[in-house]
Amino acid sequence: MFEIMSQKAVLIVGAGSGLSASLARAFNSKGMKIVLAARNIDKLDSLKKEIDALVFKCDSTENKSVQNLFLQTDSIIGTPEIVIYNPSLRIVKPFIEYDPDEMLQSIKVNSYGAFLVAHESVKRMLKIGKGNIFFTGSSASVKGFAKSASFAMGKFGLRGLAQSLARELHPQNIHIGHFVIDGGIGKEPVGNYQMIHPDEIAKQYLNFYLQDKKAWSWEIEIRTNTEKF
Repeated sequence: MFEIMSQKAVLIVGAGSGLSASLARAFNSKGMKIVLAARNIDKLDSLKKEIDALVFKCDSTENKSVQNLFLQTDSIIGTPEIVIYNPSLRIVKPFIEYDPDEMLQSIKVNSYGAFLVAHESVKRMLKIGKGNIFFTGSSASVKGFAKSASFAMGKFGLRGLAQSLARELHPQNIHIGHFVIDGGIGKEPVGNYQMIHPDEIAKQYLNFYLQDKKAWSWEIEIRTNTEKF
């Protein structure tokens, strides 16, 4: 039987080497325990060792897999202080060329999985009377681009979920955050295009967490100073 940790924990679902790694480092630097969940956990070995993270295998689009993740973490960390939903799947092609199965998979990754993770999170957070659930959105959360129908459908759904949850759960002391990442994420420019550095994005998630409840936001947009919007 595991002993439940008293240290505040951050659960990042859809963890990888990009933004989620920066988020893990940012919150770990504040003394928080990091829990990483992903379908492919082999890619997390280096980050796991770097910050002494806990790692669990999880397919966020499958209800049983998400339930099992939370049952496992219940016995080790209790209810996470923060849950971050970070998975994303973008398919770019003319609308007429979409296969219904890949459209469904995109929607499952971008929004249905967020529902599953939020559902398990909220069950636990309501019992203790507090919590934080953050969702990583994108430009497609507010703009449906050509040849990107599945991404728009999924990310619009994610934003709708976050907005609805914020209205319902903010009065119950559960802070909901939706982050519109308006631009490409990377540490170096791509040609003349300025990317948004993942470490700088992570700082904004941390600042959002530190908001006083007298002035809570439910959504912020993050972009470089050169991004058109």
